[in-house]
Amino acid sequence: MSDRDHVLTVEGLTVRYGAIEAVRGVSLAVDDGEITTLLGANGAGKSSTLTAIMGLVPVAAGSVVLEGRNVTGEAPERIVRRGMTLTPEGRHVFANLTVMENLSLGAASRRDRSDIGTTRDEMMALFPVLAERREQVAGTLSGGEQQMLAIARSLMSKPRILLLDEPSLGLAPQIVDTIFELIAGLRDRGLTILLVEQNVDLALEIADRGYVMASGAIVMSGAAEELRQSAGVERAYMGVA
Repeated sequence: MSDRDHVLTVEGLTVRYGAIEAVRGVSLAVDDGEITTLLGANGAGKSSTLTAIMGLVPVAAGSVVLEGRNVTGEAPERIVRRGMTLTPEGRHVFANLTVMENLSLGAASRRDRSDIGTTRDEMMALFPVLAERREQVAGTLSGGEQQMLAIARSLMSKPRILLLDEPSLGLAPQIVDTIFELIAGLRDRGLTILLVEQNVDLALEIADRGYVMASGAIVMSGAAEELRQSAGVERAYMGVA
Protein backbone atom coordinates (compact mmCIF):
# COMPACT_ATOMS: atom_id res chain seq x y z
CA MET A 1 0.00 0.00 0.00
CA SER A 2 1.06 3.59 -0.53
CA ASP A 3 1.82 5.98 2.33
CA ARG A 4 -1.61 7.61 2.03
CA ASP A 5 -3.23 4.31 3.10
CA HIS A 6 -1.36 4.32 6.42
CA VAL A 7 -3.51 5.55 9.27
CA LEU A 8 -0.48 5.26 11.57
CA THR A 9 3.20 5.33 10.66
CA VAL A 10 5.95 4.87 13.26
CA GLU A 11 9.57 5.45 12.24
CA GLY A 12 12.66 4.70 14.32
CA LEU A 13 10.80 4.85 17.65
CA THR A 14 13.14 4.66 20.65
CA VAL A 15 12.10 4.65 24.31
CA ARG A 16 14.52 4.78 27.23
CA TYR A 17 13.92 4.31 30.94
CA GLY A 18 17.10 5.69 32.43
CA ALA A 19 19.97 3.66 31.01
CA ILE A 20 17.62 0.94 29.71
CA GLU A 21 16.59 1.13 26.05
CA ALA A 22 13.20 -0.59 26.11
CA VAL A 23 12.29 0.16 22.47
CA ARG A 24 15.06 0.31 19.85
CA GLY A 25 14.33 1.96 16.52
CA VAL A 26 10.89 0.43 15.94
CA SER A 27 9.26 1.17 12.59
CA LEU A 28 5.78 -0.03 11.68
CA ALA A 29 2.70 1.00 9.73
CA VAL A 30 -1.00 0.34 10.30
CA ASP A 31 -3.23 0.50 7.23
CA ASP A 32 -6.77 1.74 6.99
CA GLY A 33 -9.41 -0.81 7.99
CA GLU A 34 -6.96 -3.51 9.01
CA ILE A 35 -5.91 -5.28 12.18
CA THR A 36 -2.15 -5.10 12.56
CA THR A 37 -0.75 -7.14 15.43
CA LEU A 38 2.45 -6.55 17.37
CA LEU A 39 3.69 -9.82 18.81
CA GLY A 40 6.48 -10.79 21.16
CA ALA A 41 7.35 -12.45 24.43
CA ASN A 42 6.76 -10.76 27.77
CA GLY A 43 9.24 -7.90 28.14
CA ALA A 44 9.87 -7.54 24.39
CA GLY A 45 8.85 -3.87 24.43
CA LYS A 46 5.34 -4.11 23.01
CA SER A 47 3.50 -2.15 25.72
CA SER A 48 6.25 0.48 25.83
CA THR A 49 5.79 0.92 22.08
CA LEU A 50 2.05 1.52 22.49
CA THR A 51 2.41 3.93 25.40
CA ALA A 52 5.03 5.93 23.48
CA ILE A 53 2.78 6.08 20.40
CA MET A 54 0.00 7.46 22.64
CA GLY A 55 2.27 10.07 24.22
CA LEU A 56 2.12 8.46 27.67
CA VAL A 57 5.91 8.07 27.89
CA PRO A 58 8.58 10.28 26.29
CA VAL A 59 9.97 9.38 22.87
CA ALA A 60 13.79 9.45 22.89
CA ALA A 61 14.00 9.28 19.08
CA GLY A 62 11.83 8.63 16.05
CA SER A 63 8.41 9.83 14.93
CA VAL A 64 4.71 8.97 15.21
CA VAL A 65 2.54 10.11 12.30
CA LEU A 66 -1.26 9.82 12.53
CA GLU A 67 -3.10 10.29 9.23
CA GLY A 68 -0.28 12.42 7.85
CA ARG A 69 0.16 14.56 10.98
CA ASN A 70 3.26 14.25 13.15
CA VAL A 71 1.96 13.75 16.71
CA THR A 72 5.30 12.85 18.30
CA GLY A 73 5.44 14.27 21.81
CA GLU A 74 1.87 15.58 21.81
CA ALA A 75 -0.19 15.20 24.98
CA PRO A 76 -2.33 12.04 25.10
CA GLU A 77 -5.60 14.00 25.22
CA ARG A 78 -4.66 15.82 22.02
CA ILE A 79 -3.81 12.50 20.35
CA VAL A 80 -7.22 11.14 21.39
CA ARG A 81 -8.89 14.18 19.84
CA ARG A 82 -6.95 13.51 16.63
CA GLY A 83 -8.51 10.05 16.42
CA MET A 84 -6.31 7.51 18.23
CA THR A 85 -7.01 5.90 21.58
CA LEU A 86 -5.62 3.10 23.77
CA THR A 87 -7.31 0.31 25.71
CA PRO A 88 -4.54 -0.46 28.21
CA GLU A 89 -3.30 -3.77 29.52
CA GLY A 90 -5.20 -4.77 32.64
CA ARG A 91 -8.40 -2.94 31.58
CA HIS A 92 -8.20 -0.18 34.27
CA VAL A 93 -11.92 0.53 34.45
CA PHE A 94 -13.08 3.00 37.11
CA ALA A 95 -14.13 0.38 39.65
CA ASN A 96 -16.30 2.65 41.81
CA LEU A 97 -18.26 4.12 38.90
CA THR A 98 -21.15 2.54 37.00
CA VAL A 99 -20.90 1.19 33.46
CA MET A 100 -22.66 4.31 32.13
CA GLU A 101 -20.35 6.64 34.08
CA ASN A 102 -17.29 4.82 32.71
CA LEU A 103 -18.61 5.26 29.18
CA SER A 104 -19.24 8.96 29.75
CA LEU A 105 -15.63 9.43 30.85
CA GLY A 106 -14.52 7.80 27.60
CA ALA A 107 -16.12 10.68 25.73
CA ALA A 108 -14.48 13.40 27.84
CA SER A 109 -12.19 14.55 25.02
CA ARG A 110 -14.98 15.00 22.48
CA ARG A 111 -16.10 18.41 21.29
CA ASP A 112 -19.36 17.16 19.71
CA ARG A 113 -21.14 16.84 23.07
CA SER A 114 -24.60 16.60 21.52
CA ASP A 115 -23.75 13.30 19.81
CA ILE A 116 -22.38 11.48 22.86
CA GLY A 117 -25.74 9.92 23.73
CA THR A 118 -25.94 8.41 20.24
CA THR A 119 -22.48 6.85 20.63
CA ARG A 120 -23.44 5.49 24.05
CA ASP A 121 -26.52 3.87 22.51
CA GLU A 122 -24.28 2.34 19.84
CA MET A 123 -22.09 0.84 22.59
CA MET A 124 -25.15 -0.62 24.29
CA ALA A 125 -26.12 -2.29 21.01
CA LEU A 126 -22.59 -3.49 20.32
CA PHE A 127 -22.09 -4.84 23.86
CA PRO A 128 -25.49 -6.16 24.99
CA VAL A 129 -24.08 -7.39 28.30
CA LEU A 130 -23.13 -3.81 29.16
CA ALA A 131 -26.69 -2.69 28.43
CA GLU A 132 -27.87 -5.26 30.98
CA ARG A 133 -25.31 -3.97 33.52
CA ARG A 134 -25.59 -0.26 32.70
CA GLU A 135 -26.19 0.85 36.30
CA GLN A 136 -23.86 -1.74 37.84
CA VAL A 137 -20.62 -0.62 39.48
CA ALA A 138 -17.74 -1.58 37.17
CA GLY A 139 -15.69 -3.21 39.92
CA THR A 140 -18.37 -5.88 40.34
CA LEU A 141 -18.26 -6.97 36.68
CA SER A 142 -16.52 -10.16 35.61
CA GLY A 143 -13.11 -9.94 33.96
CA GLY A 144 -14.59 -10.40 30.50
CA GLU A 145 -17.26 -7.77 31.13
CA GLN A 146 -14.63 -5.34 32.36
CA GLN A 147 -12.61 -5.93 29.18
CA MET A 148 -15.70 -5.20 27.09
CA LEU A 149 -16.29 -2.05 29.12
CA ALA A 150 -12.68 -0.94 28.65
CA ILE A 151 -12.98 -1.36 24.87
CA ALA A 152 -16.39 0.35 24.77
CA ARG A 153 -15.03 3.24 26.85
CA SER A 154 -12.22 3.67 24.29
CA LEU A 155 -14.73 3.63 21.44
CA MET A 156 -16.70 6.44 23.07
CA SER A 157 -14.07 8.86 21.71
CA LYS A 158 -15.00 7.74 18.17
CA PRO A 159 -11.42 6.86 17.19
CA ARG A 160 -10.08 6.22 13.70
CA ILE A 161 -7.58 3.79 15.17
CA LEU A 162 -7.76 1.76 18.38
CA LEU A 163 -4.64 0.51 20.17
CA LEU A 164 -5.40 -2.67 22.14
CA ASP A 165 -2.89 -3.88 24.72
CA GLU A 166 -3.17 -7.57 25.73
CA PRO A 167 -6.99 -7.89 25.65
CA SER A 168 -6.82 -11.63 26.47
CA LEU A 169 -4.77 -11.15 29.65
CA GLY A 170 -6.23 -13.01 32.64
CA LEU A 171 -9.42 -14.14 30.90
CA ALA A 172 -10.84 -17.65 30.60
CA PRO A 173 -10.40 -19.24 27.13
CA GLN A 174 -14.10 -19.08 26.27
CA ILE A 175 -14.24 -15.38 27.15
CA VAL A 176 -11.06 -14.75 25.15
CA ASP A 177 -12.74 -16.22 22.06
CA THR A 178 -15.69 -13.87 22.56
CA ILE A 179 -13.40 -10.84 22.92
CA PHE A 180 -11.46 -11.72 19.77
CA GLU A 181 -14.66 -12.23 17.78
CA LEU A 182 -15.66 -8.77 18.95
CA ILE A 183 -12.31 -7.29 17.86
CA ALA A 184 -12.63 -8.87 14.42
CA GLY A 185 -16.17 -7.46 14.23
CA LEU A 186 -14.88 -3.96 14.95
CA ARG A 187 -12.48 -4.28 12.02
CA ASP A 188 -15.37 -5.43 9.83
CA ARG A 189 -17.22 -2.25 10.85
CA GLY A 190 -14.32 -0.18 9.48
CA LEU A 191 -12.22 0.43 12.60
CA THR A 192 -8.43 0.31 12.23
CA ILE A 193 -6.71 -1.62 15.04
CA LEU A 194 -3.17 -2.08 16.36
CA LEU A 195 -3.28 -5.14 18.59
CA VAL A 196 -0.58 -6.10 21.08
CA GLU A 197 -1.02 -9.70 22.14
CA GLN A 198 1.02 -12.58 23.57
CA ASN A 199 -1.39 -15.23 22.27
CA VAL A 200 0.16 -15.67 18.83
CA ASP A 201 -2.38 -18.08 17.36
CA LEU A 202 -5.39 -15.95 18.30
CA ALA A 203 -3.80 -12.70 17.16
CA LEU A 204 -2.70 -14.04 13.78
CA GLU A 205 -6.09 -15.68 13.26
CA ILE A 206 -7.84 -12.30 13.13
CA ALA A 207 -5.00 -10.00 12.00
CA ASP A 208 -4.23 -8.89 8.46
CA ARG A 209 -0.55 -8.18 9.07
CA GLY A 210 1.89 -8.47 11.93
CA TYR A 211 5.21 -7.45 13.42
CA VAL A 212 7.29 -9.52 15.85
CA MET A 213 9.38 -7.87 18.56
CA ALA A 214 12.29 -9.24 20.55
CA SER A 215 14.53 -7.30 22.94
CA GLY A 216 12.91 -4.00 22.01
CA ALA A 217 13.31 -4.30 18.23
CA ILE A 218 11.26 -5.54 15.28
CA VAL A 219 12.74 -8.85 14.12
CA MET A 220 10.05 -10.01 11.67
CA SER A 221 7.07 -8.64 9.77
CA GLY A 222 4.67 -9.81 7.11
CA ALA A 223 1.15 -10.92 6.28
CA ALA A 224 -0.55 -12.75 9.13
CA GLU A 225 -0.69 -16.02 7.20
CA GLU A 226 3.04 -15.82 6.43
CA LEU A 227 3.85 -15.30 10.10
CA ARG A 228 1.61 -18.19 11.12
CA GLN A 229 3.69 -20.51 8.98
CA SER A 230 7.07 -19.11 10.05
CA ALA A 231 9.34 -20.84 12.54
CA GLY A 232 10.93 -17.45 13.19
CA VAL A 233 7.98 -16.35 15.31
CA GLU A 234 8.55 -19.23 17.73
CA ARG A 235 12.26 -18.44 17.87
CA ALA A 236 11.48 -14.81 18.73
CA TYR A 237 9.31 -15.95 21.63
CA MET A 238 12.15 -18.12 22.86
CA GLY A 239 14.44 -15.10 22.78
CA VAL A 240 16.80 -16.44 20.11
CA ALA A 241 15.66 -14.40 17.10
